Amino acid sequence: MYKVFVNDKPFFLTNQIVKETDFQLFLLESTDIKKLVINMFNNKIKKCYLYYPDEKVILKKLKEKIPVQRAGGGLVYNKKGEVLFIFRNGKWDLPKGGKEKREKMKLTAMREVEEETGVNNLIITKKLQKTYHIFKRNGIYKLKITQWYEMKTDFEGTPVGQLEEGIEKVAWLNPEQIQDAMKNSYENIKLVFEEDHLVK
Repeated sequence: MYKVFVNDKPFFLTNQIVKETDFQLFLLESTDIKKLVINMFNNKIKKCYLYYPDEKVILKKLKEKIPVQRAGGGLVYNKKGEVLFIFRNGKWDLPKGGKEKREKMKLTAMREVEEETGVNNLIITKKLQKTYHIFKRNGIYKLKITQWYEMKTDFEGTPVGQLEEGIEKVAWLNPEQIQDAMKNSYENIKLVFEEDHLVK
């Protein structure tokens, strides 16, 4: 099952029909994805299942219906065990950004962290999960698939936010501060932390 966020509201790609639920159920094959997304943006649908019988191709079926943007991002630890955060659009987020043509995803993630925060000397320690969310740019809805990596750095300087990306501040947060930041973050970011067992 895949969890895709639209404005922080989830829809699930599933190959199982669940009865007795407060989720609405749609057939992926015949659903107008744009209409569904607009209804979710407008709060007409809170959460739903998109059903397709074959789980192996369910994501491929969604990609046939909506343009895809691939991105890479980093969950970056410093030597004190703090995590690198950016603050943008009124929310705490992790550094990430779009993949360039023929660029390897690991390099995308490292490049984006460095561009958005000024933090370098990055080493990838492990591959984390992918997250999925739908956003609108220039009137077009797109599915953003972000591959996350855990990284470590011995960077000692002051991180600097990339102004042209709308980053207001960059901060290293300790576990206690992370719990607080999660109250004002995105559902996808919470998933990344849950995988890394930093957020209960």
